[in-house]
Amino acid sequence: MTEPATLPTGADARPAPVSFLHALRFWLWLGFVSFGGPAGQIAVMHAELVERRRWISERRFLHALNYCMVLPGPEAQQLATYIGWLLHGTRGGIVAGALFVLPSLAILIALTWAYLRFGELPVIAGILYGIKPAVTAIVVHAAWRIGKRALNNAALWAIAAAAFVAIFALHLPFPLIVVAAAAIGFVGGRIAPQRFRTGGGHGAARISPQPSLIDDDTIVAHAGYRTARLLSVLGVGLALWLSAYLALLATLGHDNPITTMARFFSGAALVTFGGAYAVLPYVYDSAVNQFRWLSAAQMIDGLALGETTPGPLIMIVAFVGFVGGWQTEALAASLGPGHLFASAALAACVATWFTFLPSFVFILAGGPLVEATRDDLRLTAPLTGITAAVVGVILNLALFFAFHVLWPAGFAGRFEWPALAIGIAAAVALMRHGISVPKLIGVCALVGLATHIGSRALLD
Repeated sequence: MTEPATLPTGADARPAPVSFLHALRFWLWLGFVSFGGPAGQIAVMHAELVERRRWISERRFLHALNYCMVLPGPEAQQLATYIGWLLHGTRGGIVAGALFVLPSLAILIALTWAYLRFGELPVIAGILYGIKPAVTAIVVHAAWRIGKRALNNAALWAIAAAAFVAIFALHLPFPLIVVAAAAIGFVGGRIAPQRFRTGGGHGAARISPQPSLIDDDTIVAHAGYRTARLLSVLGVGLALWLSAYLALLATLGHDNPITTMARFFSGAALVTFGGAYAVLPYVYDSAVNQFRWLSAAQMIDGLALGETTPGPLIMIVAFVGFVGGWQTEALAASLGPGHLFASAALAACVATWFTFLPSFVFILAGGPLVEATRDDLRLTAPLTGITAAVVGVILNLALFFAFHVLWPAGFAGRFEWPALAIGIAAAVALMRHGISVPKLIGVCALVGLATHIGSRALLD
């Protein structure tokens, strides 16, 4: 499915202004086709908005992307919010960012309900058997892809290795690793700037011979910086967070699981540097070990479901919330008997709201300031340090998933040789042949189903 574009009448003509309704249709379409993780989502936006529609120039696109990469949170969703804001102001940013998330939330709630109700069926179990090693390969590929781009000198390799040791051997918390890596990048950018200089890892901007609607030199009237506006956006964001939290506090109480989810995901949203793969160990450790909202096996299943849906991978927080709401008696009881699905869906929505609200505030508040800046080492050097640390954290995540996929019952249990074969084949398909993530997930799901049915037939 291709969303119709508004194209200029001539090759050298500037595109006509885009109506808010037309942009809304585009953002809705993007919300349903944004598979492939942040790299795939950013590639789709670049192809559609820079090359095909020419709504924004290459340089302005990359400048916005570099800012989004500095921020905690999902950079692809923030980039959509930023471009929507450039096109149509605050309402454009809110619509673009929300429609990047809402289709995924609805689909994930439906899939998670089906998983909890029918997950023990042989068909579902077989599909998940194939998807989980594929997800492990996707995580390994993410570490390889980011590492190849980011680790271009010995200092950055050292940061990555130290981060891996810190989280794998020393079990240091992820937020502490992020802060330490940012501090190293901040200092390193001053004493050895050549080792911490980055363009965001997306290459140099190409100068297009064709003009764009928002071109390199286009002045966007509503994008001018004003301190009063900055304080206003920050105030509204804080009011939205506080009102939602106080409503939960007043109706459910401080110790209710859904109120705890609001606090936890608010904090998690502020440390999601480096994307979903980097913060997943932190979410896993808290959701599984500390709060016990779900099991380790369910967390892996959730990531498998998250890879099959459009939208940011951090949407796994909706899965965590739904499963926690479904399985936590205190949460279901707070809405009364017979409201199991309602409590689970409410928990998923709360997890999503408190995770993504900061992303909107960061863009709508910081966008005007960013429009007035160009490549500033003070911003990019801490990002370089964080990105290097993220490689080590993602490698730890890959080992975590590999262990639970290959030894689902622990080292004392059976080793899953078919899962290993599926994972290796998936890794080769990703790294050598560049297969898309949706296609990879589909093929591995079918292979897993056939393997599961075949093994059951042999046992029978």
